[in-house]
Amino acid sequence: MNDTVHVRPAEPDDAPVVHTLVREIAAHEGDSEHAIVTVDEWRTILGRPDVTVLLAERAGEPLGYVSAQRRLHLWSGRDILALDDLYVRPHARDAGVGHWLMVTLARSAAAGRLAIRWEVKPDNESAQRFYRRLGATLSTKVIAGWRPESYLPLVD
Repeated sequence: MNDTVHVRPAEPDDAPVVHTLVREIAAHEGDSEHAIVTVDEWRTILGRPDVTVLLAERAGEPLGYVSAQRRLHLWSGRDILALDDLYVRPHARDAGVGHWLMVTLARSAAAGRLAIRWEVKPDNESAQRFYRRLGATLSTKVIAGWRPESYLPLVD
């Protein structure tokens, strides 16, 4: 059996796999109702130049992914990579898969010297330890969100 983990960019044809992995992390986080992108929409998203999705595989089996979007950081006037998700399937955890996904993401950011930013839930201590081991700086910040159903009554 081949134990080598291979990380590669996802392509539009990988939409069904990405869709499945996104649904898995959403269920894991108790947010399934918010994961509404369809397979066809993923095909379009995976073709966008500002979107990065890297898949980790072993012998063709998807083990996890990391996703990010290149966007302008207004304070610095430079682009950054805004990491959206890092997900490794339960059976593949503690085997270096997350590490290789993050290193490959860093490699893709290195050419443009892009900073990478992301959020971690305060109670996800294992993720915080993992990111610290990679050399990431963790800061506490409250994340606010404003859904249309909340702000539309204010503008009508």
